[in-house]
This record gives sequence, structure tokens and C-alpha cells, in this order.
Amino acid sequence: MQLKQLTVWVALALGTVGAQAVVTDKMIEDDAKTPGDIVSWGIGQQGQRYSPLKQINAQTINKLVPVWSFSFGGEKQRGQESQPLIHDGKMFVTASYSRIFALDAKTGAKLWKYEHRLPDGIMPCCDVINRGAALYDNLVIFATLDAQLVALDQKTGDVVWKEKIDDYAAGYSASAAPLIAGGLLLTGVSGGEFGVVGRVEARNPKTGALVWVRPVVEGHMGYTFDKDGNKKENGISGTAGKSWPGDLWKTGGAATAGRHLQPEDGLAYFGTGNPAPWNSHLRKGDNLFSCSTVAIDVKTGQIVWHYQNTPNDGWDFDGVNEFVTYDDGAQILGGKADRNGFFYVNDAKTGKLVNAFPFVKKVTWATGIDLKTGRPNFVPENRPGDPTAGADGKKGNVVYAAPSFLGGKNQMPMAYSPDTKLFYVPANEWGMEIWNEPITYKKGAAYLGAGFTIKTNSDGPIGALRAIDPKSGKIVWEATNNAPLWGGVLTTGGNLVWWGTPEGFLQAADAKTGKIVWKFQTGSGVVAPPVTWEDKGEQYVAVVSGWGGAVPLWGGDVAKKVNYLEQGGSVWVFKLMK
Repeated sequence: MQLKQLTVWVALALGTVGAQAVVTDKMIEDDAKTPGDIVSWGIGQQGQRYSPLKQINAQTINKLVPVWSFSFGGEKQRGQESQPLIHDGKMFVTASYSRIFALDAKTGAKLWKYEHRLPDGIMPCCDVINRGAALYDNLVIFATLDAQLVALDQKTGDVVWKEKIDDYAAGYSASAAPLIAGGLLLTGVSGGEFGVVGRVEARNPKTGALVWVRPVVEGHMGYTFDKDGNKKENGISGTAGKSWPGDLWKTGGAATAGRHLQPEDGLAYFGTGNPAPWNSHLRKGDNLFSCSTVAIDVKTGQIVWHYQNTPNDGWDFDGVNEFVTYDDGAQILGGKADRNGFFYVNDAKTGKLVNAFPFVKKVTWATGIDLKTGRPNFVPENRPGDPTAGADGKKGNVVYAAPSFLGGKNQMPMAYSPDTKLFYVPANEWGMEIWNEPITYKKGAAYLGAGFTIKTNSDGPIGALRAIDPKSGKIVWEATNNAPLWGGVLTTGGNLVWWGTPEGFLQAADAKTGKIVWKFQTGSGVVAPPVTWEDKGEQYVAVVSGWGGAVPLWGGDVAKKVNYLEQGGSVWVFKLMK
């Protein structure tokens, strides 16, 4: 009897009988080093999207075959931008319309599904997408299009807690994967096109209770919260009135996404979006902290440093793209491929600019970035002007700007390989005609003050997966694509780079040369990042397939060029054939 009790106790401790294997802070911190699971968005808190796995390589990849595919089902076949998570034999994957599925990672069998009940009147800017979830303890946590956070039991799918982020009727939404850092759940907000106020929130991941809030629009007050929910002022962000004219800071935009972490320094990095409205002649000044990378102390919620990529943004270039940290041998740096067409390298501890160079072929709004001041060298005549100066007072001068506001790179996350020391960036070559229009703020209404038409720069390919050397600024190789790239990248110890295309292919290339060595047709456009993991000595690769996102909604002439692409909604998983 005693032996039997001991056996059951050991089995419970190991998570093999009854008990659920919980996700700990240590597991999340070590995610990049433990290829047996994926417990964070970015395959590690630094966001490198690198796996040391090398069972699948250029010599073996010809044996790579599908293992299973799972359809999200229904009529909700819109853009699918989710990165799956793998833990305890399960895959957790979000889908369009704020859904999440738990699947058996070996067979694809559905274990449970949660469909968030969305109200009428939600206002997501860029399709009804969701980019992924976070795991913590026995919970899987994701954000919804009506600006809520939902925590579910990993085993059953039952709701454990649900918290409102903000008012969806005012334009707030949420679609990015949360970040777990220092035992806290960090989230941002979406809605920069509706005059929201961007901010970062820290919560207790087990209960959803707020711990601190940090606005990223200058002039707004931050707060901390005690265990009873009482809030206390925690200092104004920046200096009130310094970089914003009048009252425009009150509806200043700067939505927050692109979150990653540098654990050694206790800093979380958030990209901030466009200032509101788009019409820049109304808001003279830099408009901090829009279009920036902000480094926030995880414990205190204070902004430690910021670097602004596009001061006084007049083109909706945003700055929400991910800041990926890496060790260059001398210091910890961070790389960011901004929507404005420039690649930036900053000191991860101080924010000091180390390098900046274009990663697309055509940039018209600036001639370069001054490495001494960190500021762009603007081309004044290529900024949309004052609409009231026009003949009818309703439309400013039309300028051609490149990249377009859809960006040299948009939401699709890049990857970094410590083996090759290269970044792999999904880039796009396109421009836009853009002009300013008069605008006033109205709660819940689009707050642009601009008109635009997306254009192709040439008759050639729009997309290009580019291997970029952050030290020299050189493009080492590129693999072009006729349609714009809108899915993320994975790189592995097998000397491979993986990415998907709107035409439906998941493909892999030699990480050093760019030679494509394998591709598979998934049946719909891929606008999501691939992942890889290992189970019992076998390496698996997975990607979500389903065309959509911002391109077919906002893409103008480019959207017409790719209107033949079919929507979908499924997960594909692959491994080597024995």
C-alpha cells in the first residue's frame, strides 16, 4: 500500500497522472533553449524565432511530409495570423473572430474550442485576426477584438477569468499575443486609427488583476494598483505639452504591439503606432511616444528609454514592429525593421542608436538616418501638406510616398539566427499616393484626416524575403515573391529559413544562400509565422494557413492584383517520413 501511494505521488509530481503540467516562469525564460515545447510568442522572450533543431535540414527535407491538418471550420475564413503554442502534448492556436482551439499536437484531434462572443460594432483596423496566446501556470490567455482578455483552463477550455481592457465602442481592440515577463502578463491596445490612447498594462496572470498601467502618449498619467485594486499615481509619461500641440495628446493614438523582453535588464520592449490623426500638419512636434520603441521596466512600469523611428509621422508608418534582441559579442543589441523602410540597431540597455539603413529599395520620405542625432533626414516636399491651403480647402497636395503605409515590413515577425548572425526580414516594395484632409475627433469614428491609394512601385515582384547583416547593412540574399509577403519567419539550426506566401506556399531556403529547397501548397495564403518543436526525437514544423489581413482590405491597386487568392483557415503540421 505504501509503495502504491509513493508511485501515485511520483506520477502526480511528474505530471503523468491526472495532474496538469503547469507552465512556470523558468520555462518561459528558457523557451528558446528548450525545443520540446513553445510557450511564448516569438519562440523565446527575445523574439528571435530561432530553434536549434536540425533533424530537418537541406539533406533531409525532401522527406518532409504532412502529418495532419485541422480546419478552423465554419464561414469565418478570414485572415489567420496566429503563431501556435505547444505544451504538454497540446497545440494552442487562435483563429479569426477571437477563437482559440486546443488540439492534440500528435494527431490534430480537437480537444476543445472557445469562441468569444463578439458584439456588433467592433472596429478592428486590419481584419478580424488574432496573432496568438500566452501560457502561464494552467492557463492559456488571449486578447479579443472587443478589447478583452480571456484566461482559459488549458485542459478543459473553461473560462477562469475575463477582464475588459477598454471600450470597443471608442475604437479599442486587441489582437496581439500577450507577453509574460517577471511573473506578470503584459498587454497593449490596438485602435490607433480611432484616436485611442496607447498604453501597456501589467496584470496578475492568475487573476487578471491590474498591477500597473503605463500610457505611451506624452502627458498621460501612469498608475499602480494594490492587491485590493486601489490605484495610485505613478508619474506622467514624458513631459506634458512638450511634443504635442493643444489637446491632441488626449486622443494621440500610439497603439502598442511588437512586445519582447530582455530578461537580464528587466526591460520589456513595446513598439508604438502612429499618432492620431494621420494629418501631421495639425500636430506640430515629435508627438512622443508614437512611432517608437519604448523600453519599460517590468517591475515599476516606468519608461526607461525610448527611440523614435519616425518623429511627427505624416505617412502612418507606425512603429509597432518587433524589437528583437541579440548578442553581437560585445553587447546586447536590438534590431527593428520599421514600416518606414529603415532597419534600426539600438543598444538594448540604453536605446542608443548603433546603426540604421534602408532594407527596401525605394524610400522617398527621408534620405537617411543621422547616426549622431538618431533623427531622419526628411524630404519636406514628400510630406502631405495642409489641406486648408488647397483651392477648395478640402484636400492637400498629393505626394507619392514609399514605402506605403502598409510598410517596408508590417506585422509579420522577422527572425534572427545566431548561427549566421543574419536577420531574415519579410519585406515589400510598394508606395502610395497620399494627401491630407480636414478632420475632427469623434468618439468611435475613424480619425485619419488623410486619403490614400496603394500603388506598386514597378511591374516586378512586390515581396522579398531578405537576409540582412545588421552590422554592415547589406542585403546578403533575397528570395522575391510576386505577391506581398504578409507572414512571419522561422530559422533553425538545420541551416534553414522558413516562411509562407500569399499564394499558399510554406517554403524553406538555405539560410546562407537563400536557395529554396522545399515548398508545400497549404490551400490558402499564409500570413502567419511557422514554428518548430521536437517530440520523442522527431522534429515537427507547423504553420497556420488562411489568406486575409490588411492587404485585401487596404491594399488599393495591390489588392486588385491579388484578388484571385482564396481565403481559408487551417493548421498544417509536418515531419520527416520514416
